Amino acid sequence: MKTVEGVYQDGVVKLDHAPDGVPNNSPVFVTFLSPGTVDLRARGVTSDQAKELRDRLATFADDWNSPEMDDYDDYDASRRRLETR
Repeated sequence: MKTVEGVYQDGVVKLDHAPDGVPNNSPVFVTFLSPGTVDLRARGVTSDQAKELRDRLATFADDWNSPEMDDYDDYDASRRRLETR
């Protein structure tokens, strides 16, 4: 059993990356998560580790939240728009 993150978009589940060693047409279960929630404990991340990671990533928050980054929310659509210009 393997876990791979991805998103559901337009009726299709798009994986972040292809899982190693999993043949095509393998059966899967898809679990929809509430936006913005990830059970870190279930992934083996302690509260201290989560806090440390949050502190380290805080320096990027201004960039991530800037309006210029909105294109990355739907990268594929933004890319198609640029290619048709």
